[in-house]
Amino acid sequence: MPHDHKPARGFASRIMSLQFAVVGLMILIAAGGAMWATVQRVDEQAQERALAIARTLAADPQLQAEVQKLAAGDGLDPIALRTGPVQLAAEAVRNRTGAFFVVVTEDRGIRLSHPNPALLGQRVSTDPVALSGAEDVSREHGTLGESVRAKVPVFAPGSTNTVVGEVSVGVGGQELAALLRVAALWVLGFGLGALGLSALATRWLVRRLKAQTLGLEPAEMAQLLRDRDAVLYGVLDGVIGIGPDGRVSVRNRAARIMLGLPHRNETGDIIGLPFTDAQLPTALVSALTEARPRTLRLETEQAALVATIHPVRRDGINLGQVVLLRDVTTIETLGSRLDAVETMASALRAQRHEFANRLHTISGLLHHGDVDEALDYLGEVIESGPVREPVQNLAAIEDTYLRAFLGAKGVQAYERGVVLRVGDASALYGSLLDAQDATAVLGNLIDNALRAAVEGPAPRWVEVDLLSEGSTLHLAVADSGAGVAPGLDVFAEGVSTASVPDAPEHGHGVGLPLVRRLARTRGGEVWIADPGGTSAQEATAHPAGTSSGAVFAARLPGVLSADASTTLRSFER
Repeated sequence: MPHDHKPARGFASRIMSLQFAVVGLMILIAAGGAMWATVQRVDEQAQERALAIARTLAADPQLQAEVQKLAAGDGLDPIALRTGPVQLAAEAVRNRTGAFFVVVTEDRGIRLSHPNPALLGQRVSTDPVALSGAEDVSREHGTLGESVRAKVPVFAPGSTNTVVGEVSVGVGGQELAALLRVAALWVLGFGLGALGLSALATRWLVRRLKAQTLGLEPAEMAQLLRDRDAVLYGVLDGVIGIGPDGRVSVRNRAARIMLGLPHRNETGDIIGLPFTDAQLPTALVSALTEARPRTLRLETEQAALVATIHPVRRDGINLGQVVLLRDVTTIETLGSRLDAVETMASALRAQRHEFANRLHTISGLLHHGDVDEALDYLGEVIESGPVREPVQNLAAIEDTYLRAFLGAKGVQAYERGVVLRVGDASALYGSLLDAQDATAVLGNLIDNALRAAVEGPAPRWVEVDLLSEGSTLHLAVADSGAGVAPGLDVFAEGVSTASVPDAPEHGHGVGLPLVRRLARTRGGEVWIADPGGTSAQEATAHPAGTSSGAVFAARLPGVLSADASTTLRSFER
């Protein structure tokens, strides 16, 4: 049976253990230093205390006189010394000051006082260095044990040179140990207090770190960083992260390319900037200011984008917002081309249906023996063409694909009560090499013109002019609608010419920016040749009605076969 592995300790346990180890080591070092300093200080205090007692006693005139008298005698009586004035004075000082011992000797080092009376009259056990006239402080071991002792010379009364004895005062090891114990207790108390404060500070620090890291462990945060980089730079969608403080915290390469933002190593990089100062599109800035889920469309010079904004919260904490950018240029271009294909398919279905109806008519006539009527009907069919296409002057267009496309659009226009016609100035020679782009641009312009014509007054019409110049196709689409409102930039982001626009993320102001971008990718252009209006000159030029809408023109290089050539004519209306 496999052994269960113990789970790794959490971040809090590791940080607390590390904190305790560091603080504990610091406390040990500090305690060691404090104890060393305390020992030195206690030793110095003991030396100073012993020296002060010895100096005071050695300066007593009565003691000086008694020591001089005893030093001058031939012999010393130990019995007499026990009750002598020197012994009494020394013991009085010892009892009063708490010294370990107070010993007075004469000039030969013979004891005149001692805590142990049995040692009176004997020579001291340590060197009486003060008899040389100099003071001495040292730690020595005598008959009473280890002590810090101070030795001071006793001078003759009224003299500063004649030494008649010495005073030795000691502070014992027990007293020093007591002082050190008190000092150690203080050091230990401060150490435990510091350790307790460290525990509280560590606990607070761990809680704060957990709150800031949302309870994630360091390994989890490192993995999240790796995952984030993998996601940000592994997807084709653009990603922009906005922190809770409103600053851009992250953006990937796709977002930089889509919005034309500065590179990371450039001074204008948006990382760290407030999103209001990050050169983002105005519509996106407004949506981010609202701080709510939203999807909007963005138009740039290079692409059409759909931006989705997601506010992010975790455990009730605001983490900011995330912007996802998707480039829909290719999809919309394919959609426009698909519309053209569907239009062609509709035209083919209409032709098939019309052809089937005519075959049924001929079959019926022949079945009933009406041969003459069948021959007359076949003549009419041959004369009128395979399908009745409600497009005036369609014969001016030689390209089969473009004729079928305009025929299908003519059917759609006829169903909506609009007359679609090819202008008298049209002269298109050769065949289309790139029918998808040509019909995508032309179909979008015709659809906009049909919508404008339907919304305008009767009679309703749309006119298409097509000219070839080498491999370049020039086209213009006019309508009988109300025209483009003054000051309206129909190619700007989000602007629509429809009276009832679609949702902002699906088709609102999409067509004209799309066809312009499609034309520019080929080195061409789409523009407004005439914003529209009503004038006497237009009424004369267009006897079908007294109203003239907008005229949109386009230039598409490279969509015609190389042998196509014509003289470029004016698109004036």
